[in-house]
Amino acid sequence: MKRSFFATILICSILVACNNKQTINNDMEQKLELTQEWDKVFPLSEKVNHRKVTFETQYGLTLAADLYTPAASEKLKAKSEKLPAIAVSGPFGAVKEQCSGLYAMKMAERGFVALAFDPSYTGESSGEPRRTASPDINTEDFMAAVDFLSKQNNVDAERIGIIGICGWGGIALNAAAADTRIKATVASTMYDMTRVSGNDYNDAFDNEQWRHRNRENLSKQRLTDPNAMAGGVLDTVPPQAPNFVHDYYDYYKTPRGYHKRSGNSNDGWRVIGTQAYANSRFLYYINEIRSAVLVMHGADAHSRYFGEAAYHYMVDGKAEGYKFVGEPNPNPENKQLLIIPDASHCDLYDGGYEEKAGQGQPKNMIPWDKLAEFFTKNLK
Repeated sequence: MKRSFFATILICSILVACNNKQTINNDMEQKLELTQEWDKVFPLSEKVNHRKVTFETQYGLTLAADLYTPAASEKLKAKSEKLPAIAVSGPFGAVKEQCSGLYAMKMAERGFVALAFDPSYTGESSGEPRRTASPDINTEDFMAAVDFLSKQNNVDAERIGIIGICGWGGIALNAAAADTRIKATVASTMYDMTRVSGNDYNDAFDNEQWRHRNRENLSKQRLTDPNAMAGGVLDTVPPQAPNFVHDYYDYYKTPRGYHKRSGNSNDGWRVIGTQAYANSRFLYYINEIRSAVLVMHGADAHSRYFGEAAYHYMVDGKAEGYKFVGEPNPNPENKQLLIIPDASHCDLYDGGYEEKAGQGQPKNMIPWDKLAEFFTKNLK
């Protein structure tokens, strides 16, 4: 009798589902009004071609992006040769006109098709309310970028990598753990946004009491003013502030990196915009990433512990700051940790400058050729 009952329920559920089919619109893309002028914080290289593009995600959001291709690749069209490609995003709260675009352009100079995109709810991409985040949606942003690149006539869909900068470094690792089409990943000067949202910096408040108070405050905020903004870089920094606060100011608030659409340059993020991040740990399966990964961090970066811990957990299945323990990685030989001597966190945004506002001599802290070598080796 019990089996018959459950079988009847199952059949009824199937019939209801069949009778309530929804028509899926395969053309989810929305029309975006994109700025056509060159408004990046870096000059356009003569070695690349550039055009603005859009693509849709599986959440029905349309993302705005800049597509960079090697100028020399025009000669390959007649031969129908296809190129490896790289999708780039980050830092968290930044836009493609800042360092993600620079990374993409530098990779295009070295022979890759490169896509720098604005995440959902950010910059020129769609999504309301603005400057909202989700571990699922942001991971999908990277995977949707891979979808887009895979469909380009000049791209080899079997040779696609990604670069995540700062908070998007952790998101890139999460995407690489989920999507086996991603053959190589670089996490540069990375944050684990779930860890810092749940534990604060250096796990200073990794306890139930602090998290409970934080949850209470965020829960109240949803009713008092769900669209309130906070967290932008300070307009003025007191001398006694930590070095990393000065580091952020010197990038986001000066001509070196300021951009009008960047939340980090302006009024920040929605207070409740990262509420889900505080209760997630999205690097749980990175020890199972079989594809190649390079974690790059500055030796003097306040965030260095994020990158080193992620690397060791990815390779060994355990690391300081990780309460969970997994199996060692099945492919440890293609995982690398690269520490850049004397580099701060933001030095790996654009290479850094002796005069922090970008007016002095460049320090050239980003090893562009090493990144190209990593992708060339692993995007075969």
